[in-house]
Amino acid sequence: MKNIIIFLISITTLFFINSCSEDFLDYVPTGVLSESNVATAENAESLVIAAYAGVMNDDMRGTVTSQWMYGSVRSDDAYKGGGGVGDVRFGHEFEVYYLTTPEYGADFFMPRTWKNYYNAISRINVALNVINDIPDYPGKNIRQGELRFLRAHCHFMLKILFKKIPYITEDLDAEAKLQVTNDIPNDELWEKIAADFLFAYNNLPVTQTEVGRANKSSAAAYLAKLKLFQAYVQNETHQVTSISEDKLQDVIRYADEVVGDLETDFGKNFMNGYENGSESIWAAQFSINDGTNVGRLSYATGLNSPHGNPLYGCCGFHLASQNMANAFRTDEDGLPYLDTFNDVSIFTEDAGDGTTPPAPGLTVDPRIDHTMAIPGRPFKYRNTVNNPGDMIANISWARVPGVYGYMYNMKEQQSPDCSCYYKNGPFMGTSRNIEFIRYADVLLMKAEALIQLDRKDEALPIINRVRTRAKNSTSWPTEAGASDIWNIGTYPSFPTKEYAWKALKFERRLEFAMEGQRWYDLVRWGEAAETLNKYLEVEKVRRPFLGAAVFTQGRDEYYPIPQKEIDFTGGSLYKQNPGY
Repeated sequence: MKNIIIFLISITTLFFINSCSEDFLDYVPTGVLSESNVATAENAESLVIAAYAGVMNDDMRGTVTSQWMYGSVRSDDAYKGGGGVGDVRFGHEFEVYYLTTPEYGADFFMPRTWKNYYNAISRINVALNVINDIPDYPGKNIRQGELRFLRAHCHFMLKILFKKIPYITEDLDAEAKLQVTNDIPNDELWEKIAADFLFAYNNLPVTQTEVGRANKSSAAAYLAKLKLFQAYVQNETHQVTSISEDKLQDVIRYADEVVGDLETDFGKNFMNGYENGSESIWAAQFSINDGTNVGRLSYATGLNSPHGNPLYGCCGFHLASQNMANAFRTDEDGLPYLDTFNDVSIFTEDAGDGTTPPAPGLTVDPRIDHTMAIPGRPFKYRNTVNNPGDMIANISWARVPGVYGYMYNMKEQQSPDCSCYYKNGPFMGTSRNIEFIRYADVLLMKAEALIQLDRKDEALPIINRVRTRAKNSTSWPTEAGASDIWNIGTYPSFPTKEYAWKALKFERRLEFAMEGQRWYDLVRWGEAAETLNKYLEVEKVRRPFLGAAVFTQGRDEYYPIPQKEIDFTGGSLYKQNPGY
């Protein structure tokens, strides 16, 4: 049984792509004459497909899929990378928490991401209006459930990016949309999003016959995720003031409803050919060789391949931080150094041959060899017998090693000989899906709720289950020639709640490193300022380009509302986030 939520469609089936209005609130797809003249079952199905497409449309200038810039680079996981601080300058401003530049990147990234999400919501609401008005529509409640799931997903992502957002539903006409404010209580906005997910949960089947459609399990997973964020009650300056036990109980209840399992090997979550597996709960999937010129590819991470490797070409963005690399170091029992991991920098000694061999006695969590490429160790499990040396990471791959170092991201990359890979000049895309929620996330969300409810002993086997899978994920790096320096063990016990809490947070970091979740975890816990300023104290010495960086508590947890959206709505309808 497939427990994934995947968008799978050829671009040739779409008959509306671009906006015909400058205002995101009034966005309608081109080719749609009116809602009334498409109000047939056949056309309604096409509108639903187009709604999925809007949610999954990949745009490297304002992505709604990959969170590498928003959730990884802004955290302690990664550096922007590229050709220096001036290369994609607004990304550097994200990294050093300088977001007061007007529109912070003109029409790039955050303002465009805001627009892209609301364009997708407009598609969803058009489809809902049509389906709502068709009597005796086959499977009406299921299609409504899918659409409201998609709408909730978009609003959820907007909320964790911007916090204060307008919630747009299908019952609003053009005039009513212009009266919707973003200035509503935080918990009330969470409940609006939850209502859509709950409708989906109550109306979607456990499985769908067509891969690509939302189901009950994906709705349960998202409800667990939403309730976990909602449990950490924030005040107007984003400080966590309390933690709701009722919401934590909801996390456990909905997590237990999710049907899924861990992949046998951690690396399968990031390799072409292993999509649609038991661990993928909600994801975007792309296509290649689908009858179109280049396929429907993911380009959001197309700038992030190793720049100096001739098999790729461009551009060396999204590089692993030294801080994150150090987090994978393990002690003699195979456990992480929860408090002192950053006291030792690993893989920094240049052997003079383009490699950085491990220090004597160093042991690491195996997930490091699935997450980042380290000079001297294989990239993307390329077998050195069949492909001698061509994919062993090298310092020469680094574009500006004196600025950003030479630890390359690997999860989001595919081998250049992959059938999923397409190169267009210096840029590239792949048809490999991008995961939004995988089953490991569901397990660790449940473990987090249990620990916060003082049920740490129940969380222990859950965290150890994730670590055991990591321990069993060394075959591919071994076959590719990686030296065996792995040592990972399970926790024998959690002696205190404080220890369990540290272990949970550390496990989330290791499991989801460079997947774009780290930033949102820190903000949810109310620990972003403390953690990131502590990170910067050390990292500024290692990487002087961070010298001006400082995280301002009460401001930098969220992005500013795009000024042009405030201006368009009259200057007073939308409230700007504090500090901007």
